[in-house]
Amino acid sequence: MNKKSITMILAVLGIIGALGTLSAVPKKDAASEQSANLDSAAKPQKDTSNMSIAVASAQKVEVFLFHRTQRCTTCIAIGKLSGQTVEERFGQEVLSGKVVFREVNVDEPQNKELAEKFKASGSALFINAIRGGSDNIQEDVNVWRLTGDEAAFKNYLAGKINGLLGKQ
Repeated sequence: MNKKSITMILAVLGIIGALGTLSAVPKKDAASEQSANLDSAAKPQKDTSNMSIAVASAQKVEVFLFHRTQRCTTCIAIGKLSGQTVEERFGQEVLSGKVVFREVNVDEPQNKELAEKFKASGSALFINAIRGGSDNIQEDVNVWRLTGDEAAFKNYLAGKINGLLGKQ
């Protein structure tokens, strides 16, 4: 036998072996599947989609848009919409210093320390909820997909800030 024939036979045997393995997997019959459905229907299922862990309200919320000198239109839109959201929806909190918004160019030497603190090297929106004097910094990547819908963007960001301030 030549090499080609042996390779072909081995390939066919491999396929037959794989099919045999698949057929060995036990299948649920209609009665056992119906029984499983009844069991799960009888047991109340807990909806955990909206559960959250109780967290103390932040004394201060800082919203930082970090960017480079060269900016894309999406980065510019995030800065504009974030600034508008904070200004329009948190005017009192801005006046009292409880909510702060800043755009920070990471390419400028005077912003190096702040960029390092947030681990920002380019375009990114960070929210820092200060609790008990401690920073709780998180990057928010969801805003990138909301720039095309101004109302959705503002509602999302305002909801996030309100949540951090304990205002639901």
